Amino acid sequence: METLGLLLDGFSTSLSLFNIMIVVAGVTAGLFIGAMPGLGSVNGVAIVLPLTFLVPPESAIILLAAIYYGAMYGGAVSSILLGIPGASTAVATTFDGRPMAQQGKAGLALITSAVASFVGGTVSVILFTVFAVPLADVALAFGPAEEFALVLLAFTTFVGLGNDNVYKTMVMIMLGLVLSTVGLDLISGQPRLIFFDLPGFYSGISFLVLAIGVYGVGEVLYTIETSNKNTEVTNARITFAELGAGLRELVKLWKTMTLGSLIGFFVGMLPAAGATPASLMAYGMAKSSSKKPESFGKGNIEGVAAPETANNAASTGSLLPMLTLGIPGSPTTALLLGGMVIWGLVPGPMLFIEQPDFVWGLISSLYTANFASVIINIALIPLFVWALRMPTTVLCALVLVLCIIGGFAPSQKMHDVWLIVAFGGAGYILRKADYPLAPLVLAIVLGPLMEKSFRQTLIAEQGNIFAFFERPLSGTFMCLALLFFLLPLIKYARQSRLKHTPITSS
Repeated sequence: METLGLLLDGFSTSLSLFNIMIVVAGVTAGLFIGAMPGLGSVNGVAIVLPLTFLVPPESAIILLAAIYYGAMYGGAVSSILLGIPGASTAVATTFDGRPMAQQGKAGLALITSAVASFVGGTVSVILFTVFAVPLADVALAFGPAEEFALVLLAFTTFVGLGNDNVYKTMVMIMLGLVLSTVGLDLISGQPRLIFFDLPGFYSGISFLVLAIGVYGVGEVLYTIETSNKNTEVTNARITFAELGAGLRELVKLWKTMTLGSLIGFFVGMLPAAGATPASLMAYGMAKSSSKKPESFGKGNIEGVAAPETANNAASTGSLLPMLTLGIPGSPTTALLLGGMVIWGLVPGPMLFIEQPDFVWGLISSLYTANFASVIINIALIPLFVWALRMPTTVLCALVLVLCIIGGFAPSQKMHDVWLIVAFGGAGYILRKADYPLAPLVLAIVLGPLMEKSFRQTLIAEQGNIFAFFERPLSGTFMCLALLFFLLPLIKYARQSRLKHTPITSS
């Protein structure tokens, strides 16, 4: 009952006229950002983040969360109408969404994606509300040793559970940790890594500058190179008759959508996972449990409903460890975490005690954003069709202008603008070389926390390195981190053994 009371108090914040306008604006922007190939929730949040300094911190986070939500909805639009995922999270939607569009069922596919996203979002927000307080209570027992072990666990999950190349992932994590140490030492105040003796580096490298560079400028450069100018946009018209028929069809898929929501939420909580593997897992589960698995890939409506429930549920699931533990579950929530730190809001269990109005205002805004997303998504489908015909050159020029303005506005220093350009070029090269960018962003956000908690523990324990293993919680996290770190080696050893095992014939 206490949780319900806090949630109702949160609605008094999120349902203010200003915050409702913020949610509608964020969702609408997110839908268009998600629908544009080459953009996604990470890019959208990175580009818009500097502009949020114009509003109070509570409204700023609500705006960014709404953009995140909207982008998850919007990713399906280009997957269905173009056959090109608006983001990696909508890859699985393309498998059956595009064939449905080619069969003249684009309207039904878009209705399915919107409603399935709404179901996934609703289930996950309810689970978020239920689990938030218990997880925050557990986190209150955390000290510096537990904080360090948890951050280390977050990094090792990228190594052990991520789908990217292990060596490239480790390189990006280490690069992010190095960049996070630029500036003045936390304890001694001595300058560290002041490149070329430039004064701008004394204040460190802002994660905002890095994010805008690699996710804004870098992705634009990559999109310009890889954009397909001959892509055909499928027309889609939504009538009330189609809407009613689609809703009746979707009622039959309640098992598929419920399972997709649960998979998405719990997978989304893992730092190395997120919405993309969650949507692919949900698609695979729907296919394996279907009475007609051979119809998948040929325009099966379940192949749209399953991944869309999962990726939206995962977006909410990734917010839970970010708010309660201070550990982001996705690159987008890593940006949200960095934004909160800039605004003086420290994510973690104390946030629930010190800033309950903010926390529950944000949680309640997820309900509002979810409801607004499904309405706006269906209503603006003709506008999405028009927007997808926009020349890539125009879109990229607009994004670049926003990146430069967004990078300059917070600090008003040309030093940050030049860094954005440099990180943009580096992001483009890393993208071409297939290096994952998510571990880099996560490392520069969590790097300061990791260093602080590590040094605090060693000072308190007089240099005893085994202190991390002697405490129950930190010891558990350290053992799990070691397991995840060794997991690729175990997989490699098994594959090598199978490869060299002679095949005997009877």
